[in-house]
Amino acid sequence: MEQLDLDFLKSLIKAPSPSGYEQPAARIVRERLSTSADSVSTDVVGNVYGILKGKSKGPSVLIAGHMDEIGMQVHYISDEGFVSFSAIGGIDASILPGSRVKIITKSGPVTGIIGKMPPHLTRGEDPKVPTIDKLCIDTGFGGEKAKELIAIGDPITFDSELEEFGDGFAVSRAFDDKLGVYIAVRTLEEVKKAGGANVDLIAVATVQEEIGLRGGATIAYSQHPDIGISAEVSHASDYPDMDAKRYGTAICGKGPLICRGANINPEVFSRMVAAAEKAGAPYQIEAAPGATGTDANAFQIARGGKAAGLISIPLRYMHSPVETIKLEDLENAVKILAQFVLDLNESTDLTPM
Repeated sequence: MEQLDLDFLKSLIKAPSPSGYEQPAARIVRERLSTSADSVSTDVVGNVYGILKGKSKGPSVLIAGHMDEIGMQVHYISDEGFVSFSAIGGIDASILPGSRVKIITKSGPVTGIIGKMPPHLTRGEDPKVPTIDKLCIDTGFGGEKAKELIAIGDPITFDSELEEFGDGFAVSRAFDDKLGVYIAVRTLEEVKKAGGANVDLIAVATVQEEIGLRGGATIAYSQHPDIGISAEVSHASDYPDMDAKRYGTAICGKGPLICRGANINPEVFSRMVAAAEKAGAPYQIEAAPGATGTDANAFQIARGGKAAGLISIPLRYMHSPVETIKLEDLENAVKILAQFVLDLNESTDLTPM
C-alpha cells in the first residue's frame, strides 16, 4: 500500500463517526474524492458520493462502503461525574470493562475509561457478564466539570487507531466499515487512472448502516444505479474458536471474499470472479443463503431493484477495538472492482437467465 493511501485510511479511522455522527469522516471523504471525481455531493441524510462519468451509456455502477462505526452515546451524567451510556449498533458489553474511550464533545474529545470492580473485592461471587446499563465511564472529572464539558447525546468511540503489526496485519477499531469506504474511493481513483470506464461510476460513503442500512437505501433510490455493490468486511475464520463448518472459510491474506447467494445478482457474481481472474488478484468465495446484513440488502430492493453485489475483507474480532485484517486484501479488492467496472459496456446484460 502506498503511503498516501495508508495515510488516507488512517485519517478515516481516526475520524470519529458512530451512526448518526458521521460528519468528521464525511469531510475526509469529500476532500479525497474532490481530487478524482467529476462531481462530489452530500445528500440530506449525510451520504457522500463522487461521480466519475462514463464514456458511453452502459449500466451505471454504485460502489459503497459505510462510514459509520459502532459506538455509544451519552444519556446521563451523575453528580459525581460518571457517564452512563447507550449502545450505537451492535456493542458486546462483555468487552467494555477495561476499555478506554473518547467522548466526542463540541470542544474536543474527552478521554474516559470503563472500569470494573477489582477481582480482590469480588472473590466468591459468580462472575457475570455486565449489561451496558450497569456500566459507566469515568472521565476523571467531578460532576460540575463533567457536565460543563459533556452534553447529553454526545457520541463515544473506542480509543484505538490503526497500527500495523506482525506479517502484514493491521489492527484498529472501525475497520467495519472504513475499509469499504477506502475501497470505494480507491476504486474510482484506479478507474480514472486507467482512462475512465464506459459506464458511470458512483463511489459512496454511506451513513447509518449499523442501525438499519439507512444510507444505503436512500442513495440507491436517489442515484438509481443499475448495479449496487457493497464493499464490506466479513468474519475471518482463521483464529481459534471459529468453526469453519458453521461459518465457512475466510482467511486473512488470501484475498477478499466475493459473495454468492440470494442477495447477490448471479451475473454480478460471475463478472466479479472473472474480473479477479483477469486482474490476477486472489479471492475467496463467501456463501450467503439469505440476507447479507449489508447495504447490498438495501440495493437489491431499492426503486424497482438493482443488480446487487458484495465484496468483503476477512476481518478478525468484528465489533471490537481490535478488529484485525491483512492490508493486502484491501488492495486486491480495489484491483477486482476496478477491473469489474472497466469490463462493463453498452452490451452488458445483468438479467438472470
